[in-house]
Amino acid sequence: MLEHMKGAIFDLDGVIVDTAKYHYLAWRSLAGELGFPFTEEDNERLKGVSRMRSLDILLQIGSLSFGEAEKLAMAEKKNRLYVEYISGLDESELLPGVRAYLNALRARGVAIALGSASKNAEFILDKLNIAGLFDVVIDGNKVARAKPDPEVFQTACRELGLQPQDCVVFEDAEAGVAAGKAAGMQVVGIGKPEVLKAADLVISGLHEL
Repeated sequence: MLEHMKGAIFDLDGVIVDTAKYHYLAWRSLAGELGFPFTEEDNERLKGVSRMRSLDILLQIGSLSFGEAEKLAMAEKKNRLYVEYISGLDESELLPGVRAYLNALRARGVAIALGSASKNAEFILDKLNIAGLFDVVIDGNKVARAKPDPEVFQTACRELGLQPQDCVVFEDAEAGVAAGKAAGMQVVGIGKPEVLKAADLVISGLHEL
């Protein structure tokens, strides 16, 4: 499938760069202020999920409930903490094989898009010095529905001017794999085969390609 693709659509966290640890630190800090512990196991439930849905899960873990205005303020606070953490990002934090694989795809004439729930995607790509390798960036500022809804991948495909069957999605989260399949695309899972069993191919990282 990889030989024939015309478009490659990449998730960001866990595929291009591991910013999950910074999300975790920011959520853990917020949970601490609210008076309950938030573990790395808890954090697994937040992968590939939008910011507001992540906050709902966090509050569920702490058995707390708040009004919409308070929740928006908490989500903003979490994002400020996260942006502080990632402001020190640089090229050294690119996951193995990312730049080489993106360059190889460009050399083959494959169109490249980012499809991420992150609202900080463009900021992160700039920090990693790879923004110029993407033809299209679709992030949480451009779509309303979070994965497993296929909107982010459908939008990326449309902006690339391609058909779903010509695109391959690269994802590390179950919700992302489900979104790619729902969009009618083939999916390369990055991570553990037992977790990403719905993917068409599972690898440990882009360095394998």
